Amino acid sequence: MTPAPRSAPREVYRVDWLPGTDVLHGTCHCGAEHTAQDPVEMWEWMLTHPEGHTPRGSRG
Repeated sequence: MTPAPRSAPREVYRVDWLPGTDVLHGTCHCGAEHTAQDPVEMWEWMLTHPEGHTPRGSRG
């Protein structure tokens, strides 16, 4: 049996809701953070904030 091909590392985005508020706190795979009350605004930021950044811990 042939092992399944490995996929490339995926970017990880995290969005937490701050209890007791209407605030969402997002953290990108590069370590950048953002807060917003609108979920659409949060995801737009996640997907469009400056390109060319690298994941936290990467050197290059």
